[in-house]
Amino acid sequence: MQKVNLAQKLALIEEFWSPAIVAELNGQHVKLGKIKGTFDWHFHENEDELFLVIKGSFDLEFRDRIITLHEGEFFVVPRGIEHRPVAEKEAHILLFEPASTLNTGNVVTEKTKMDLKRI
Repeated sequence: MQKVNLAQKLALIEEFWSPAIVAELNGQHVKLGKIKGTFDWHFHENEDELFLVIKGSFDLEFRDRIITLHEGEFFVVPRGIEHRPVAEKEAHILLFEPASTLNTGNVVTEKTKMDLKRI
Protein backbone atom coordinates (compact mmCIF):
# COMPACT_ATOMS: atom_id res chain seq x y z
CA MET A 1 0.00 0.00 0.00
CA GLN A 2 1.31 3.41 -0.92
CA LYS A 3 -0.05 6.78 -1.86
CA VAL A 4 -0.07 7.98 -5.44
CA ASN A 5 0.96 11.49 -6.46
CA LEU A 6 -0.90 12.29 -9.68
CA ALA A 7 1.49 15.04 -10.81
CA GLN A 8 4.52 12.76 -10.39
CA LYS A 9 2.85 9.93 -12.27
CA LEU A 10 1.67 12.21 -15.08
CA ALA A 11 5.25 13.47 -15.51
CA LEU A 12 6.18 9.90 -16.50
CA ILE A 13 3.72 9.87 -19.40
CA GLU A 14 5.24 11.18 -22.64
CA GLU A 15 2.79 10.08 -25.33
CA PHE A 16 -0.73 11.35 -25.97
CA TRP A 17 -3.54 8.76 -25.98
CA SER A 18 -1.36 6.22 -24.16
CA PRO A 19 -2.91 5.73 -20.71
CA ALA A 20 -0.89 4.12 -17.92
CA ILE A 21 -2.19 2.11 -14.99
CA VAL A 22 -1.54 3.68 -11.59
CA ALA A 23 -3.71 1.45 -9.39
CA GLU A 24 -6.09 -1.51 -9.35
CA LEU A 25 -9.09 -2.20 -7.16
CA ASN A 26 -11.90 -4.72 -7.37
CA GLY A 27 -11.12 -5.65 -10.96
CA GLN A 28 -10.94 -2.00 -11.99
CA HIS A 29 -8.00 0.01 -13.30
CA VAL A 30 -7.24 3.59 -12.37
CA LYS A 31 -5.43 5.06 -15.36
CA LEU A 32 -3.78 8.39 -16.09
CA GLY A 33 -3.33 9.86 -19.52
CA LYS A 34 -2.43 12.90 -21.52
CA ILE A 35 -4.66 13.71 -24.46
CA LYS A 36 -4.48 16.16 -27.34
CA GLY A 37 -6.25 16.09 -30.69
CA THR A 38 -9.10 13.83 -31.71
CA PHE A 39 -9.53 10.21 -30.64
CA ASP A 40 -11.42 7.53 -32.57
CA TRP A 41 -15.19 7.01 -32.43
CA HIS A 42 -15.82 3.90 -30.33
CA PHE A 43 -17.97 2.33 -27.63
CA HIS A 44 -17.45 -0.22 -24.88
CA GLU A 45 -20.00 -2.99 -25.14
CA ASN A 46 -19.75 -4.21 -21.54
CA GLU A 47 -18.03 -1.45 -19.57
CA ASP A 48 -18.89 1.99 -18.26
CA GLU A 49 -16.02 4.49 -18.41
CA LEU A 50 -15.30 7.38 -16.05
CA PHE A 51 -13.31 10.40 -17.28
CA LEU A 52 -12.01 12.87 -14.65
CA VAL A 53 -10.17 16.01 -15.77
CA ILE A 54 -7.07 16.76 -13.74
CA LYS A 55 -5.68 19.54 -15.93
CA GLY A 56 -7.11 21.45 -18.87
CA SER A 57 -10.38 20.64 -20.56
CA PHE A 58 -11.71 18.51 -23.37
CA ASP A 59 -14.90 17.59 -25.17
CA LEU A 60 -16.60 14.24 -25.04
CA GLU A 61 -18.38 14.02 -28.36
CA PHE A 62 -21.47 11.90 -28.79
CA ARG A 63 -23.46 11.50 -31.99
CA ASP A 64 -26.19 13.79 -30.61
CA ARG A 65 -24.32 16.22 -28.33
CA ILE A 66 -21.01 17.40 -26.91
CA ILE A 67 -20.13 17.50 -23.21
CA THR A 68 -17.26 19.83 -22.27
CA LEU A 69 -15.34 18.79 -19.17
CA HIS A 70 -13.11 21.17 -17.20
CA GLU A 71 -10.60 20.63 -14.39
CA GLY A 72 -12.21 18.89 -11.44
CA GLU A 73 -15.18 17.59 -13.44
CA PHE A 74 -15.95 14.03 -14.42
CA PHE A 75 -18.40 12.19 -16.62
CA VAL A 76 -19.40 8.53 -16.82
CA VAL A 77 -19.96 7.22 -20.33
CA PRO A 78 -22.42 4.32 -20.05
CA ARG A 79 -21.59 1.06 -21.79
CA GLY A 80 -22.73 0.85 -25.38
CA ILE A 81 -22.70 4.62 -26.01
CA GLU A 82 -20.54 5.70 -28.94
CA HIS A 83 -18.19 8.56 -28.08
CA ARG A 84 -14.84 10.15 -28.77
CA PRO A 85 -12.71 12.50 -26.69
CA VAL A 86 -11.42 15.65 -28.39
CA ALA A 87 -8.84 17.95 -26.77
CA GLU A 88 -7.91 21.14 -28.60
CA LYS A 89 -5.05 21.67 -26.12
CA GLU A 90 -3.23 19.17 -23.94
CA ALA A 91 -5.36 17.82 -21.10
CA HIS A 92 -4.57 15.38 -18.30
CA ILE A 93 -7.19 12.84 -17.32
CA LEU A 94 -7.87 10.02 -14.90
CA LEU A 95 -9.85 7.04 -16.19
CA PHE A 96 -11.63 4.50 -14.03
CA GLU A 97 -12.80 1.39 -15.82
CA PRO A 98 -12.77 -2.43 -15.66
CA ALA A 99 -9.36 -4.00 -16.20
CA SER A 100 -10.67 -5.69 -19.38
CA THR A 101 -11.44 -2.35 -21.09
CA LEU A 102 -9.62 -1.74 -24.36
CA ASN A 103 -8.96 1.97 -24.86
CA THR A 104 -10.52 1.95 -28.33
CA GLY A 105 -13.43 -0.25 -27.31
CA ASN A 106 -15.10 -1.98 -30.23
CA VAL A 107 -12.53 -0.89 -32.85
CA VAL A 108 -8.82 -1.50 -33.33
CA THR A 109 -6.87 1.44 -34.75
CA GLU A 110 -3.36 2.87 -34.58
CA LYS A 111 -4.34 4.34 -31.19
CA THR A 112 -5.23 0.95 -29.68
CA LYS A 113 -3.01 0.03 -26.72
CA MET A 114 -3.07 -3.71 -25.97
CA ASP A 115 -0.57 -3.74 -23.09
CA LEU A 116 -0.69 -0.71 -20.85
CA LYS A 117 2.34 0.41 -18.91
CA ARG A 118 2.13 0.42 -15.12
CA ILE A 119 3.65 3.45 -13.46
